[in-house]
Amino acid sequence: MAFLSMRQDFRAPAFAPESSKEIYAAALDQFVWADEQGFDSLVLSEHHGVIDGWMPAPLTMAAAVLARTSRARVMISASILPLHDPIRVAEQIAVLDNAFPDRLWIVFGAGYRTEEFAMAGLEHAERGRMLEEQVEVVLEALSGEPFEWRGREVCVTPKPVTDPRRMIFAGGGVAAAARRAARLRLSMFAMNADAAIREAYADEAAKVGFTGGFVLQPVGPTFVHVAEDPEKAWAEIGEYVLYEAQTYASFQTPGQHSTPGVHAETVDDLKASPQYVVGTPDEVLARLREVPPQGGITFHPLAGGLPSKVAWSSLELFAAEVLPHLRPGP
Repeated sequence: MAFLSMRQDFRAPAFAPESSKEIYAAALDQFVWADEQGFDSLVLSEHHGVIDGWMPAPLTMAAAVLARTSRARVMISASILPLHDPIRVAEQIAVLDNAFPDRLWIVFGAGYRTEEFAMAGLEHAERGRMLEEQVEVVLEALSGEPFEWRGREVCVTPKPVTDPRRMIFAGGGVAAAARRAARLRLSMFAMNADAAIREAYADEAAKVGFTGGFVLQPVGPTFVHVAEDPEKAWAEIGEYVLYEAQTYASFQTPGQHSTPGVHAETVDDLKASPQYVVGTPDEVLARLREVPPQGGITFHPLAGGLPSKVAWSSLELFAAEVLPHLRPGP
């Protein structure tokens, strides 16, 4: 059975009917619901300075989600490490892992939006070098042993319960990122399914003698919505998911792309994309059964500020008429 995930970005565009406060409340309640339904992961991401309020503090939010849930892993995909102090990040990871052992996954990425680096007073062109250095610092910090960094002694406590290399992954969507992941001796969560990423990772891993890693690449839909009347549903959700798709696509920079990203001019473009599964319970079940066992099925119920009432209707129908036929109960 494919991996079941729920993603929340907490975005509240101006045209959406609900406030940021209301979206936060609904998103947290939906994460609790997903945990109770047996979802495998609850996904958070990070962006800064986005006018619709894209959530910028994933480790803070991870604490809230972990406290409200009991079994699903919380995955931060991705944390833009160059924008942060790696010692403070290591401390937060250590605290979360002691409070909620073996339930946190964090994908470290270099970032790509130039606006975010300008906001932080950092050079966008230096992000790859910064990421590699800072991931090494985080890993050393999580050993629990004192070490020297930039001329000062550092000791991060408490020591995490989980092996850091089991909860930290490298991210990215180009061959250079794959080579970086292998040099860091980390497994990789890739942004897309390009074969060049697997090839670059394998090549660099062989060069450095690293045999313990793997590359996970996205396979499967990234938006699922269940409705008795799909055309009526598209009329309700279309402007929100089109907004989400178009703004996300606008973030992409030359030379890289992300599988959740769909270049869409109209709602009809979304309907034609395999990333979007919108249909009756039987139609959705048939589509989701086509996802290979190594793939993933991602729900993004509040995409683009989609009204929570509409999102809940889909989730409840999925739980009642799709999930029981898709996998055994939790």
